[in-house]
Amino acid sequence: MTKDQAVIIEFNYGLVEDEPFYKLSDKLRVLVDESGLGEYDGHEMAMDNSDGSFYLYGPDAKKLYDVVKETIEKIPFMEGANITLRFGPPETGVKEVSFILNLN
Repeated sequence: MTKDQAVIIEFNYGLVEDEPFYKLSDKLRVLVDESGLGEYDGHEMAMDNSDGSFYLYGPDAKKLYDVVKETIEKIPFMEGANITLRFGPPETGVKEVSFILNLN
């Protein structure tokens, strides 16, 4: 299975506790693994907890996003997250669609 496409979720965090971040990370990993549509490739978090990112890869970015969409829409710190769907490998000219997650 080719994993050239990506879903990259960049968000503002700002919470003192790490637990909500790691709970969501674990949940995304399970959802992606169980879907069989790709892989959860990890996350990053700023040292001061100000912001972070999640990385998902698979053969179809749209289907991969659909797997996690409902879950991230229930998480308050995802408000305003920048979601990027990349429809090919990370190179110049590859189609990308980015949007801001609005939970209202």
